[in-house]
Amino acid sequence: MRSPLQGGLPPTGAVAGAVVEIACDESGFSGSNLLDPATPVITHASVDLSGPEAVELITELRSGFRFSPHELKSGQFLRRPRAGEALEWFLTALRGRAQVYLVDKEFFLVTRIVDLLLSEPSYAAGTRLALDRRPAALALYRAGRAAGNDWDEFLAAFVDLVRIKRRPPAQPGVDRFFQARDALARHGLGEPVLDALDPGVVWAVLTRLDRDDRTIPPPLEPLLPALAETVLFWSGGQRQVLVFHDEQSALTADRLTRLKQALTGPAGVSPLAGLVMVDSRDDPRVQVADLLAGVVRRPRGIIGDALLQPLISPTSLRDPDA
Repeated sequence: MRSPLQGGLPPTGAVAGAVVEIACDESGFSGSNLLDPATPVITHASVDLSGPEAVELITELRSGFRFSPHELKSGQFLRRPRAGEALEWFLTALRGRAQVYLVDKEFFLVTRIVDLLLSEPSYAAGTRLALDRRPAALALYRAGRAAGNDWDEFLAAFVDLVRIKRRPPAQPGVDRFFQARDALARHGLGEPVLDALDPGVVWAVLTRLDRDDRTIPPPLEPLLPALAETVLFWSGGQRQVLVFHDEQSALTADRLTRLKQALTGPAGVSPLAGLVMVDSRDDPRVQVADLLAGVVRRPRGIIGDALLQPLISPTSLRDPDA
């Protein structure tokens, strides 16, 4: 007996106008543990294949390259003797039909510091709708990574500070965060973000989080900007996007409703038509997205960037020069 699927925001009625259906899955999700060195990156993959097209692609992998069903997970896939050849075929077949959004978790945390503590929090944060904040975050990210342990402590202090279900009193968390800020500043980074952090503003944001102010996006949830960018990409400003997503409890109806509103354009129509949770075992499109997310997240040595780069979103939450 399967448990009911969690999350999602199905359309309440028929979707009017031009609409594209996409299937999505992620790889590397670790909840709020964003500083786990074993999973420094999250990948969120989307495909616009039809069900029969996805079945045909999976069938070709299994027959043409003799992959068994359980080997369509990226770990087993990449360990096969013909993995390089199969991966080249797979990525070529998806050219123009797929996209992968990369999230460097450390960079995501830096964008959240800027988005939550130096700006009015918004569900558009981290997307192309708020790119004016990206340069400040990128500059701090590049400078901070040279500071070693003090950089690690600064990010860890921020994570502990904004955990919504934190148990210790808030004051020690605030003190730790600003002590970490001061230690980082002593490296002479000269970053305006560090100077602009204000205890009063931080207290105000924490108070809103403690009071369950849901107008603030969850501070440690990178799947929301990843999904937003995915929808904006497939919409192209011309059509709505209906998402079929592998079960993901982080994508609650309340969060998706707020994200849908944040993406709504001047005409009053949101590019997000809805999101339907599915079990990947039942949807071959999601199985393809799952495999794509997994192989892109893993080390690149098995195949060159020439095949990967066309599939990767240029607005990914990462250092573009990395």
